[in-house]
Amino acid sequence: MTELKKHILVVDDEPVWLRMLTQILQNKGYDVREAASGADALKTLKNYVPDLILLDVRMPDMNGFDLLDHIKKVPNLAEKPVVFVSAMDDFHAKKVARELGAADYILKPIDEREVNSVLAKYLPQ
Repeated sequence: MTELKKHILVVDDEPVWLRMLTQILQNKGYDVREAASGADALKTLKNYVPDLILLDVRMPDMNGFDLLDHIKKVPNLAEKPVVFVSAMDDFHAKKVARELGAADYILKPIDEREVNSVLAKYLPQ
């Protein structure tokens, strides 16, 4: 019996981070979709239900907190874990993320071990 691939949406307006995270996840066998903005992510989420969402905080059109707020209002997405991936090592940002229902918050530069830890925690095999 083959296991179904887990689906992950990566949302980041910086191409270098988007590509790096996507590469790490695809190398581990995940089905990955990319979105370069909050609006792009909302469009993608209309037809794609990921098992996990990795989300940047600072984006030009809609910040990650606003996007998370939208996600939490969509019934088939509300319970999906959302993990912020941000360069903002800021107590207030982490507090807001928790209050909005984020599952976790990891820092850039991206450490593959930290990504692995998040995957093990939120997408158990």
